[in-house]
Amino acid sequence: MKLEITLTIVAAAALLNIWLMMRCGKARMANNISVGDGGNEFLIRRMRAHANYAENTPIVLILIAVLELTGGTSTWLWAVGVIYIFGRIAHAFGMEGGSIEKARMVGTLITLAAQLGLAAMALIAVYSKLLG
Repeated sequence: MKLEITLTIVAAAALLNIWLMMRCGKARMANNISVGDGGNEFLIRRMRAHANYAENTPIVLILIAVLELTGGTSTWLWAVGVIYIFGRIAHAFGMEGGSIEKARMVGTLITLAAQLGLAAMALIAVYSKLLG
């Protein structure tokens, strides 16, 4: 099994991680802050967007991989993975504040829905086989 869904979403997640890291670096350079956040709100927002991504993404990627191993390639799993990545991009932009701050909430809701849906499907995959 090649795990096409997992490999694609993990590759997208890696690229998104690099983008978030570069945004933090750019904010550091612009504000001459090498270590920590220097109390700079702009840098804090970018660091938290990156940290929040790092806190949530591993479990989503693990669930996608395990579900793909369990059930194979499926349209819904593709959709969840792609929507999750777009949700994390929305969250990062929303963390900038201002007129696009609502994107943060959209990204958060997508993240929660993806995790909840994937967790539910994982449980269904296990217990439907045990009960059926």
